[in-house]
Amino acid sequence: MLLAEPGSVAPLVHLFLALLLDAAVGDPPLLWRLVPHPVVLVGRLIAFFDRRLNRPERSERARRLRGGVTVLVVVAAAAAAGAAVAWVAARLRAGPAIEVLAIAILVAQRSLHDHVLAVGTALDQGGVEAGRGAVAHIVGRSPESLDGHGVARASIESLAENFSDGVVAPVFWTLLLGLPGLFAYKAVNTMDSMIGHRTPQYRAFGWAAARLDDLLNLVPARLAGLLLAAAALATPGTTARAALATMARDAGKHRSPNAGWPEAAMAGALGLALAGPRRYPGITVDAPWIGAGRARADAADIGRALVLYTRACALLIGGIAAAALTLWLR
Repeated sequence: MLLAEPGSVAPLVHLFLALLLDAAVGDPPLLWRLVPHPVVLVGRLIAFFDRRLNRPERSERARRLRGGVTVLVVVAAAAAAGAAVAWVAARLRAGPAIEVLAIAILVAQRSLHDHVLAVGTALDQGGVEAGRGAVAHIVGRSPESLDGHGVARASIESLAENFSDGVVAPVFWTLLLGLPGLFAYKAVNTMDSMIGHRTPQYRAFGWAAARLDDLLNLVPARLAGLLLAAAALATPGTTARAALATMARDAGKHRSPNAGWPEAAMAGALGLALAGPRRYPGITVDAPWIGAGRARADAADIGRALVLYTRACALLIGGIAAAALTLWLR
């Protein structure tokens, strides 16, 4: 987008409007009952390759090679789809609206907020069982292993990590490479969530998807942490200095090279300890704690995390607006 159109303010304005639209409306559920969401279509393509190429009788080397082919095909298809939408948008009077809508669909500000809010509401009003049911929609770990504090921590961790994956990274790659970059990033991130697991089934087949997702999130994850720390400056009850200090000290403790940055910023800003030992289907992860605060998080902490997240999103939107204004005034 920006590289293709140096000096043009229009792409920044489209991105700004898309972020506002997503923040205001989110994903309209009725629409996705009528037509499949683009991420669902990508998921179907990934599942097709998984069924055909990831067969247990094949060697790990063969499955790793086939996983690499899957990544190449899916990313190329997604980038081509993004380029096609951009090509059509450039030739129609309604093109700007098409571009704004395409970006808004693939950014997850509002939907992430609403999913995490649902966990906090369920935990507060319905207790642990209700909280487990709500958090199962946003985390991969076994919810039955979580007590109330674990449910709260899991939702806050998901909020922090997905702020990077679902908001900052899509914006970053849209700025850098336009709609082809956005579509390709979402395809990679979807592949990582579906096949990028360290399990016997996906350790080899999903290796390329997981490594590419790590690479594409290197910069966005660190930007997400800095945005959360900056938002803490304007959020009562949070501490920006602790967010920065916790990132510097604890981000590298996370098993992911990227997720530790926004999680550490969130933990430090809220005075919590996140991550720690956890259980997934078929596997227990003895992970270190991130943050030096209390591990006994509750529904009120989910609310505090959502306020911090909302202000970090506002900072991101404001930064896009400031960049657009700066270009326009030149």
